[in-house]
Amino acid sequence: MPELLAVLAISAATGLRLALPLLLIGLFAGDKLWSTVPILANIPETLVIAVLVIWSLIELIISKDRVSRRFLQSAELFISPFVGTIAGIAIARLADITDSWLLVLLAITGGVLALVIQMVQVGWLYRFKSPPMWAIFIEDALCICLVFLAFDAPEQGGLIALFLLWLAIRSSAIWRQWPKKETNSHNK
Repeated sequence: MPELLAVLAISAATGLRLALPLLLIGLFAGDKLWSTVPILANIPETLVIAVLVIWSLIELIISKDRVSRRFLQSAELFISPFVGTIAGIAIARLADITDSWLLVLLAITGGVLALVIQMVQVGWLYRFKSPPMWAIFIEDALCICLVFLAFDAPEQGGLIALFLLWLAIRSSAIWRQWPKKETNSHNK
């Protein structure tokens, strides 16, 4: 069960930011670096580090500009299930899970959770134009905290990830009611 919660935590982190969790996985894995991460294990470490550092900086800097954030998040929407899947597999492998059916289940769970959280971010961005700057900094901090929790306290990280999933579901319910409210206000 702790492995599932760790996968949920890292997948929620990849739903918030894509490159930063992958970078932190490699740094926290110790001497294994990215050897447990599918695809990244086959690329030279210096190239992986360079790309992830640059991508993380772009995410952290561009997320503060409204127009650039729309472009970045729209592009990341299509990448997020893939990154959530490989991050979930990496955490499962670090936890020494070797059952192939369980790895597949954790990979699918990780990809779907990352996609859902990324979809909610894109939805809120298009609905409200731009979130306040403090909310963006909270997203950054939450992403980093979820990665730490995936390694050190998977139960707490998994609970935060489940809370984010609940917020995503709640957001979709609110979004379904907005057109009804707008229609009612136009009819009056």
